[in-house]
Amino acid sequence: MIGAIVSIPFILTPALCMRDEDPARGIIISTMIFVTGLITYLQATWGCRLPIVQGGTISFLVPTLAILNLPQWKCPPAEVMDAMTESDRTELWQVRMRELSGAIAVAAVSQVVLGFSGLVGKVLRIITPLTIVPTVALVGITLFQHASETASKQWGIAVGTTAMLTLFSQVMSEVQFPGVTYRKGQGLRLIWFPLFKLFPVLLTIAIMWTVCGVLTATGVFPEGHPARTDVRLRVLQDAEWFRVPYPGQFGLPTVSLAGVLGMLAGVIACTVESISYYPTISQMCAAPPPPLHAINRGIGIEGLGTLLAGLWGSGNGTNTFGENVGAIGVTKVGSRRVIQWAAFIMILQGVLNKFGAAFIMIPDPVVGGIFCVMFGMITAFGLAALQYVDLRSARNLYILGVSFFFPLVLCLWLQEHPGAINTGNATVDSTLSVLLGTTILVGGVLGCALDNLIPGTPEERGLVAWSKEMALETTSGDGLPSEGNTFDFPYGMELMRRWKWTRHVPFLPTYKMKL
Repeated sequence: MIGAIVSIPFILTPALCMRDEDPARGIIISTMIFVTGLITYLQATWGCRLPIVQGGTISFLVPTLAILNLPQWKCPPAEVMDAMTESDRTELWQVRMRELSGAIAVAAVSQVVLGFSGLVGKVLRIITPLTIVPTVALVGITLFQHASETASKQWGIAVGTTAMLTLFSQVMSEVQFPGVTYRKGQGLRLIWFPLFKLFPVLLTIAIMWTVCGVLTATGVFPEGHPARTDVRLRVLQDAEWFRVPYPGQFGLPTVSLAGVLGMLAGVIACTVESISYYPTISQMCAAPPPPLHAINRGIGIEGLGTLLAGLWGSGNGTNTFGENVGAIGVTKVGSRRVIQWAAFIMILQGVLNKFGAAFIMIPDPVVGGIFCVMFGMITAFGLAALQYVDLRSARNLYILGVSFFFPLVLCLWLQEHPGAINTGNATVDSTLSVLLGTTILVGGVLGCALDNLIPGTPEERGLVAWSKEMALETTSGDGLPSEGNTFDFPYGMELMRRWKWTRHVPFLPTYKMKL
C-alpha cells in the first residue's frame, strides 16, 4: 500500500495550498491510514468477505484537481501566502478540504445505493470494456505532469528510483532470500522467500531514502535542496505523538453541485475497478466465484468507506488495493484473519501521528520515481481491458481514439482558460468547468455513449468475454450450506435462513436472484 499512501498527499496537499513544512500533512496521511483500517475490517468481515485491503485511490485525484482548478479555489501567489498569519494559512487549506470532504461524502452515497440496492449489476450492463479503458487509463495519463514536476527536482534520484523498482519487481522477482522462522513443535528452521517480489516498493524507498541521506550528510545536496532528507524535518518534529482522527476534524464539510458531480467520476472508476478484482481474488484463494450478493455488499461497503473517508477529512476515497491482490498470489496467504489483523495494525498506525509524518519526509525525487511507475501501471491496468474487445475492428479503434484524445484536448484547454465557460450563473459555470475538466469523466462518458450507440456485435464489443469475467449472474441460491458458505456472514445465518423475506434483499447471503 505504501506507494498509494505516500503518493496521494504529495499531489493533494500542494493543490490545497498547504506548505511543505506544515505538520498537518502528516495528519492527512494518518487519517487516510486510520480510515483504511476501519473500512478494511468491515469489508473483510461483513462486506464481500474476501481478503482485500481498502484504501486511498489515485482515481479521486483527477476530479479533485479539476475542482481545485476553479478560480475560487486556486492558491494565492506565494508572496501573499507568506504574508498571512499561521491561522490564516491553516484556514486557507482547511476551507478547501471541507469542500472536498463534502463532495466525496455525498458522491459516495451513490456507490452505497448502487451496492446495497443491487443496481450495480444493472449499471454494469452499459459500462463496457470500451468505457473502462478511457476511464481508468486516463487517471494515469492525466497525472503525468505531477510525476514530471516531482521527478525533475533531481532526475538522478528519480531515475535511480524507477530503475531500482523495475529491477526488484521485474528482474529479481523470483530471487529467493533466506530467512528464519519458528513453528511450535518444529522449532527454528530456514526458509526461502521472494523478498524482492514481496516488498519492491518498500525496499526501493528505503534504499533511495538512505542514498539521499548520505548525499545530504556529505553536503552533495546544498541547503534547501528538495532531495535532502532534512528539508521537511519540522513536519516530524512538530507532529504529535498520538492523535485520534475524527469526523469533521477540519471543520464541517461543505457541499456544492460542481464538487459532487465531479467526484462521481472517481466513484464510478473505483466501482468498476474493484468489481474486476473480486473474481481474481476468489480464484487466488481457491474460493468459489463471488455471488451477486457478495459483489453488491462489497461495493456498498466500499461506498461507506468513501463516505467515512470524506467525513474524516482524508481528501480522498477508498478502493480495492491492486497491490495487495498481487501479494496474495505471491504469499499464497488468502486468510481473512490476516487482513483483519492488518486492519487493526493500520488503525494503530493512524493514531500514531509520528508514523504518518515520517512519510512526508521522503524526498520528492524518490516519490517522483515511484510516480513514474505507479501512474504508468494505472494506465496499463486500464488498457488491459482491451483484451476483451476486437482490436481489428475499425469501429472499436474509432471509439478508443476519440475517447482518449478528445478529453485530453478539452481538459487542457479549460485549464489554460479557466474563465472560458461563462453562462452568467456562477453555479452552472463551476459545475460545467469541473465536469468538462475531469478527463476520466469526459473519456468514460464518450466511450460509454459511443460504444452503446454505434452498432457492433457483442463479440466485437467484448461483451461476451467481459460478462464471464464479471460473473454477475452467479447466485448462491437460498444460502443453504454449500459453496456459498464462503460468503456468509460470521454471525446470524441460522436466523436469516428462517426468514423468507431475506431472500429478496440483494446484499444478504440468503439472496436468491431472479433469473
